[in-house]
This record gives sequence, structure tokens and C-alpha cells, in this order.
Amino acid sequence: MKDNVIRTKSFAFALRIVKLYQFLQFEKKEFILSKQLLRCGTAIGAMVREAEQAESKSDFIHKLAIAQKEANETEYWIELLYQSGYLDKPQYESVFSDITEIRKLLTSIIKTSKLNKEN
Repeated sequence: MKDNVIRTKSFAFALRIVKLYQFLQFEKKEFILSKQLLRCGTAIGAMVREAEQAESKSDFIHKLAIAQKEANETEYWIELLYQSGYLDKPQYESVFSDITEIRKLLTSIIKTSKLNKEN
């Protein structure tokens, strides 16, 4: 069976976000922004999993579009945590690189799916 890259990467990212959330809560004593990050950062993988069981090609695209929106929101919270001093530059660059890769994958899958739907 072919490896599902977005499934693997979104799950690994969700796990990373859980660990980052724990770090922010226990080490930095940050409780509000980190909870927002946890919610949207883990929702990406959940929507990817939902898309696997889509009822139609349109449903598949819709679920991945929601995952893409969650990825955009995750990016926002990461930037805010960095700009407010909760993340240092290496932490920020590492996690930002991961979310950027996931966003690009989602964009590519959605575009390809839309093209295949029309043909």
C-alpha cells in the first residue's frame, strides 16, 4: 500500500503540537495561546483522517479545505507565540517549517483533486 504522506506528516505534526503545548503550559506558564494552538494544530490531522472516509470527491476536497484553514490558523498562533516571546527563533523556525510543508501539501492535494474532479 502506498504511503500516505499527508496522513503521516499531519499526525507527526499533531504529536509535536501536543508536546509544544505541554512545554508552553509547564515551562512558560502560558495557558491561552497554547490552547488555541493545540486545538487547531491537532485538527489538521483529524480532518485529513476524516477526508479518507469522504462520501464523495467534493466531500474529500471540502474536508481537506477545512484542514488547510486549520493549518493557516496554526501558522498564525505559531507566529504570535514567537513574536510575543514564548518561542525562541530556533523553536519557531522548526515548527513553522513543518506547518509550511503541510500547508503546501494540502494545497497541492486540493488543486489536484479539483482538476481530477473536473475531468
